Amino acid sequence: MTSSNSLMDNLFQRSLEDLIKGFRLQLLGESSFISRALEEIRREIKSTDLSTKSTALRKLTYLAELHGVDMSWAAFHAVEVVSSSRFHPKRVGYQAIAQSFHDQTSVLLLITNQLRKDLNSVNEYEVSLALECLSRIGTHELARDLSPELFTLLGSSKSFVRKKAIYVVLRVFDKYPDAVKVCFKRLVENLESSDPQILSAVVGVFCELASKDPSSCLPLAPEFFKILVESRNNWVLIKVLKIFAKLALIEPRLGKKVAEPICEQMRRTVAKSLVFECVRTVVSSLSDHEAAVKLAVAKIREFLVEDDPNLKYLGLHALLIVAPNHLWAVLENKEAVVKAMSDEDPNVKLEALHLLMAMVNEDNLSEISRILINYALKADPLFCNEIIFSVLSVCSRNAYEIVVDFDWYVSLLGEMARIPHCQRGEEIEHQLIDIGMRVRDARPQLIRVSWALLIDPALLGNLFMHPVLSAASWVSGEYVEFSKNPYEIVEALLQPRTDLLPPYIRAIYINSVLKVLVFCLGSYFSAQESNSGSSSTVAFTYESILNLVNVIELGLWPLSGAYDVEVQERAKNVLGFIGMVKQEITEKVSLQDYDAEACRVTASMEDVFSEELGPISANAQEKVCVPDGLELEENLGDLEEICGEFLKPVDKISFSVSRLRIRDKQEASSSTSLPPGASSSLLAEHRKRHGMYYLTSEKNDPDSNGTPSDYSSTNDLASEILLDPLDPMRKAKHPKPRPVVVKLDEGHESRIIKQESVYDDESLSRAIQSALLLKNKGKERGKWERNSNLVAHEEESARIEKPQNSEKKKKKKKNGERTSSKHRSRRRSEVAASSEKGEVLDLLL
Repeated sequence: MTSSNSLMDNLFQRSLEDLIKGFRLQLLGESSFISRALEEIRREIKSTDLSTKSTALRKLTYLAELHGVDMSWAAFHAVEVVSSSRFHPKRVGYQAIAQSFHDQTSVLLLITNQLRKDLNSVNEYEVSLALECLSRIGTHELARDLSPELFTLLGSSKSFVRKKAIYVVLRVFDKYPDAVKVCFKRLVENLESSDPQILSAVVGVFCELASKDPSSCLPLAPEFFKILVESRNNWVLIKVLKIFAKLALIEPRLGKKVAEPICEQMRRTVAKSLVFECVRTVVSSLSDHEAAVKLAVAKIREFLVEDDPNLKYLGLHALLIVAPNHLWAVLENKEAVVKAMSDEDPNVKLEALHLLMAMVNEDNLSEISRILINYALKADPLFCNEIIFSVLSVCSRNAYEIVVDFDWYVSLLGEMARIPHCQRGEEIEHQLIDIGMRVRDARPQLIRVSWALLIDPALLGNLFMHPVLSAASWVSGEYVEFSKNPYEIVEALLQPRTDLLPPYIRAIYINSVLKVLVFCLGSYFSAQESNSGSSSTVAFTYESILNLVNVIELGLWPLSGAYDVEVQERAKNVLGFIGMVKQEITEKVSLQDYDAEACRVTASMEDVFSEELGPISANAQEKVCVPDGLELEENLGDLEEICGEFLKPVDKISFSVSRLRIRDKQEASSSTSLPPGASSSLLAEHRKRHGMYYLTSEKNDPDSNGTPSDYSSTNDLASEILLDPLDPMRKAKHPKPRPVVVKLDEGHESRIIKQESVYDDESLSRAIQSALLLKNKGKERGKWERNSNLVAHEEESARIEKPQNSEKKKKKKKNGERTSSKHRSRRRSEVAASSEKGEVLDLLL
C-alpha cells in the first residue's frame, strides 16, 4: 500500500517547472500561492520515495532563493537526499545544503562521512559536488576531518578535480590553519604544473594569500618569478603581478629583479588588461625605478587618448596612483585630464576631478577653483555636488593651510551657495562659522557675504541652503561691529519671506536681531556720553536709533504669537527689552539723562555678548579629568529605555540668550548685585583657572604676531600646474600676507589615526611560514645526510684496508674518531650556514 501511494505521489507530483508556471499565472495573491506550495512541499518531502523527496527539496530550494522562504526545517531531509547513490538527487541535496547550511546548523556534522565518501569516489562529478559544497559550508571541524582527502585530491590525475581542490584549499586554510602542514607542500608543487587551468587556479590561491599576508609568500618569490618570465597566459600573469606588487612593498630588493621583466611585458603584450596591471604594479610598488615609471607613464598616455571610456578611466586611475610620488606625470598629461572633465561618462569625470584636486596648492588654488566652479554651473546635479565637495574639502584641509586670501575664499563660499544644484549647505555653513571664529581679518568680508546671502530670495526657498542662511544670520549678529550699515542687516533678518524658514533658524534670526540692537544702542550711548562720536565705523543719531527700534518692534510683534515656543520666547524677550528702553529714549533727550536704566541695561547686555566665541578642539573633552566617584560604565544599561526620546541626537545648534530679568529701580539701588563688568572678571577668573580648555587670546598671545611661520609649506612640485593661463613657471602674486588662522592643540588626535589594516588571522601566516621552514630544513637535512654517508663510507673502507694489530693502534683510532666527529659537526654547521645564506641571496637577488 505504501509503495502504491509513493508511486501515485510521484506520478501526480508537480515539478519545479510547474511551480514556476503557477507563479507566472498569479497576478494577485502570491503569498497565498507560496503558502499552498509550502504545504504541498512539507507533505511531499516526508515521502519514502527518493525521487519525490528530491523534487520537493528542489522546489523548496527555489522558494528559499527567490522568495526568502525559511528552509532550515528541511536540513535533515537534505542530508537524506545527498546520501543517494544516484547523481541527480545527490546534486539536488548538495545544492540545498550549500544554500541553507551554516555554522550553527544542528545536523552539519552528519554530512562529514558522506563528504569523505564522495571525495574518495571514482566519479569525478561526485567529487566536484562534494568540493563545491565544502567550499561553501566548510567549518573548522569539516576542514580538520577532510584535510587528508583534500591532500590526495591535490595530486589527482584529473585536472578537473585537481583544479577544484586547489580552490577549496583557500577555505580550508582559513577555517583550519593547521591544514597548511598537510596540504601546502602539494599546493606549491602545483606551481610547476604545465596545465594552464591548474596553474591559474594555484596562482589565484596564492594571490589571495598574499593579499592577506604578503610576508608568508615571500619565500616563494623564485617560483613566481619563473612564472612571470615563462608564462604566456595573461590572466596568470595578472595574478602574478598582483603578488609581486604586494611582495615588493615588504622587500624593496625584489623590485630590481622584477622591474625589467615587467617592462618587457608592457612592451610586448597588446592585451590592455595586462598592460594596465603592469602599469599599476610599477606606479604603486616600483616607483623608485625611473625607467619603469617613464614607460608606465607612456602607456598611461595611450590609455588617455583612447575613445573607450573604460580605458580612459583606467588611465586616469593610474595617474591618480602615480601623482603623489611623480606629479610631473600628471602635468605632462594635463590637457587630457582637463578634457576628461567634459566626458559623458560620470566615472571618467570623477577621476579627472580627483586628479585636479591632487595638484592644488596655495599658488594655483584660486585658478583651479574658478575653473571647477564654471564646470559645476554646467554639470548635472550629482557631478556638481562632487565638485563643490572636493573644493570645500581641499580648501579646509589642515585648518585652511593652502588658503592665503580669505576674502576671496569667503566670496567663493557665497558663490557656491548660489549654484542652482548645490546641496552642500551643511558643509558651507560649517566653514562660514569656522572661518569667522578662526580668522579675524576675514570678518568684514564675511559680514558682506552674509548680508548678500540673507537678501537672496532664491536661498529662502531652497531647503538645502537653509543651513547656509543659519550661518549667515549668526555671523551677522556675532560680528556686527564689522558692518558698515547694521540697519540693512536688521532689514534682511526681518524680511517677510523668512516665514519659509524652519523655526530653529528663525530663532537664530531673532537672536541676531537682538545682538545688532544691543550693539547699536551701546554705540549710540557711548557716543552721547563721550560727546566725541562712536568708536565704531558707524555714527548713530537719535532718529536712526529710534527708527531702528521701531522697525525691530514692528517685525517681531507678529512672532510673539508664533506656534513654535522657541521663536515665541525669543521674540517676547526682544520686545520686552525694546519696551523698556524705547520709552526712555523717546522721553529723555537731554544728555545728562542717559545714565538711567536704559544705559545700564544696554551695558549689561553688551557684557553678555562681549565674550568672543572661538573654535573648540574635538578632543577637548578628553582632557577633562573624571571626578572621583563618577560612574561612567555601570548602571547605564537601561538608560536608553528610560529616556530614549531625550537621547536622540540634535541636528542643529541654536545660539540663544537667557531670558532677561530687569529689576526695578528700588531693587537695583538697594541690592548688593555685582557691578557692571563683574561678569567679565568672573570669566577672566574662570579662564585663569581652566586656561587649558580656552583658545589663546590674540591680544595677549606673544606668538600671534601675524606671521604664517606655523604653517607647513605645500608641495613644491604642485606649483607646476596644468592650464595655459596657469603657467608653471610663474609665481602667484598675493596682494597681502596670509592672515593669522587660529589653530588648536590637536595633540590627542594621534590616538584617532586610522591604523593600517592587519590580517586578523595570524595563525594561517604562522602555519605557512612554518611549512616553508620545514621544506627548507628538509632540503638541508638531505644534504647533511649525503655528506655524512660519504664520510661513513670512507671510514669503513679505511677500516678494511688497515686492520687493527695492537692496543696502541686502537687508542689512536679512537682519538681519530673523536677528532673526525668534531670535524664532521663543524662541517655540518658550515654547510647549513652557507646553504641558508645562499638561499636568501638567490631568493632576493
